[in-house]
Amino acid sequence: MNHKNNDDILNEIKYAIGTNKTLEAMPTLKPFQPFDEEIISYLNALSKDILKNKEAKVYPDVITFGFWCRKASINIQKKAYEHTIHKRYGRGVAFHIAPSNVPVNFAYSMVAGLLAGNANIVRLPSKDYQQVDLILESMERTLKDPEYQALRPHFCLIRYGHSEKITEFLSALCDTRIIWGGNQTITAIRKAPLKPRAIEINFADRYSMAIIDSDQYLKATNKEKIARDFYNDTYLTDQNACTSPRIIFWMGNNINGAKEEFWQALNTIVQDQYTVQGVQAVSKLATLCKLGATHEGIRRIQTKNNLIIRVALENIEKDLMDYRSNSGYFMEYNLETLVELLPLCQSQFQTLSYYGVDLKKIENFIKENRPQGIDRVVPMGTTMDFELVWDGIDLIERLTRFVKTNV
Repeated sequence: MNHKNNDDILNEIKYAIGTNKTLEAMPTLKPFQPFDEEIISYLNALSKDILKNKEAKVYPDVITFGFWCRKASINIQKKAYEHTIHKRYGRGVAFHIAPSNVPVNFAYSMVAGLLAGNANIVRLPSKDYQQVDLILESMERTLKDPEYQALRPHFCLIRYGHSEKITEFLSALCDTRIIWGGNQTITAIRKAPLKPRAIEINFADRYSMAIIDSDQYLKATNKEKIARDFYNDTYLTDQNACTSPRIIFWMGNNINGAKEEFWQALNTIVQDQYTVQGVQAVSKLATLCKLGATHEGIRRIQTKNNLIIRVALENIEKDLMDYRSNSGYFMEYNLETLVELLPLCQSQFQTLSYYGVDLKKIENFIKENRPQGIDRVVPMGTTMDFELVWDGIDLIERLTRFVKTNV
C-alpha cells in the first residue's frame, strides 16, 4: 500500500486520544514487561480521577472500572503472574475492537493490553455512551500530568465507520488483534489479514445463567441488595452483555415463595430506574411467541408490567438459548439436580452466577461432567466484574511473549 493510500485511510480515522503520527509510530515503541510500575502508577492516577468525578458516580459501571484500576486491585491480580513476569514482554501493538453494546468494555480490554506491556489501538463503541466520554476525559486529564506524558504514545483511541480498508490497515499494523463482538463481526473482521507472527483473541457470542437456592434466599435479610445485584447483572446493559443471565434456575424446598419475593423486590427497582422502549417490549413478546410455537410447556408468568417478562419452562432443551431476548426477559426452571443443566452446557455457555448454592457442589458438577461450557462461576452481582482470565483465556499470557533462557 503506497503512502498516498495510507494518508487517505488515516484521514478517515477520528481520534479521541492520539493522532496519525501516534498511530504510525506505535510499531517502533519498546514493549513493557507485565505490570510495569509506571503503568500501575498511571492506572492508579486514572482511578483517582474517575472516583472523584461527581458525574461518574451516576454510572456504576464507570465507578466499578475506577475501583478495578486502583493500585491495590492491580497488585492483587499481579500476584498470579509473579513467577513468570521477569521473563515476559508485551507482544507489541494490540488492536482492540470493542463491542457496541457494553459501554465500558473498551476500557477493560485496553487496560489488559497495557498491563501486559503493549501499545494499544482501541476502536471505541459505535454508539454514543456518556460512560465512554467520562473515561476518555479522565484519561486525557491524567495523561497531561508530566509524570505520565511518556505513556501517551502507547494510546490511540479511535472511531471509524464500516471501512474494510481501515480495519486492514490497523490489522497489518498490530501484533495482537482482540475482537469483542458477535460471531458475524468476528467473521467479517477475520477477512483482514494479520502479520505472520501476529495472534488473534476472539470473544464471540456467549450466554449466561443464574442459579438460586430458594431456602437460602428466604433466610436472607438483605433481599433488596440481592435484587440490586441482579439488576446490575442484567438491566445495566439492557441484558445485552454475554455475562447477563438469561435463564434463572431455582433449587430448594420453598421455590414458589422465594420466586414471589425475589421478583417483587426486583420489580421495585426496575420500576424506579428502568425504562423499556416500545421496540424492546415488542421484541420480548415476539421471542416468547416463537418459543411457545416451537417448544411444549411454555408458559408466561403474569407480571405487573412489561418491564419483566417471566417464562416458565417445562423442559430443558439444548436450543433454548436460540430463543433468548433482552431488556428484562427471563426464562425459569426448577432444578432438582445440577446434572439437568448439561443440555445447555455447550461451548457458548460463559458465566454461571449463583446465590445460596454451595460452590463446592458446582465445582464438583463441572469436574465430574467436564462440560464444554461454563468458563466462569461467580456470585450474583459480580457477573460483569472484569478479570484478566476471561472466557477461559488468560489475557496476560496471550498478550505477552515468553523469553526462555537456558544455562
